[in-house]
Amino acid sequence: MDNVRKADYFSIEVANKPGEGAMYLKALRDARVNLLAFTGFPSGKKAQIDFVVEDSTALKSVAKQRKWKLSARKTVFLVQGDDRLGAIHEVIARLADKKIGITALDAVSAGGGRYGAMFWVKPQDLAKATKALGLQAPAAPSPITPMAGL
Repeated sequence: MDNVRKADYFSIEVANKPGEGAMYLKALRDARVNLLAFTGFPSGKKAQIDFVVEDSTALKSVAKQRKWKLSARKTVFLVQGDDRLGAIHEVIARLADKKIGITALDAVSAGGGRYGAMFWVKPQDLAKATKALGLQAPAAPSPITPMAGL
């Protein structure tokens, strides 16, 4: 199976206007906070930004300095592997076999024959999903390559 791990993520609600995400990303870059993933989407009249970070403490420090209102820590699953037909199906089928629903999933071909994905399950399903995916609880960090340049 591909490389699957759990990671911490934090959300923030921001104005839904051009440049808002860039401002947050610049602040993290300037503070040398490394992202494993980043996503943003409209949420009502605002937008939600999710930061999946390598170091939660570093993100919290920047957020405190800048007076950002981060959510509580949440969990996301990250996947990396060789791109092939049905690659993500192999991962999510293990959850389906155990009757675990996926709240949301994003996957992308990363080029060079690789792909990456992130997905969420309900908090009450975290332990069950962790076991279904063959991860240790808590998951020991596995070598997920940080997203250079984020």
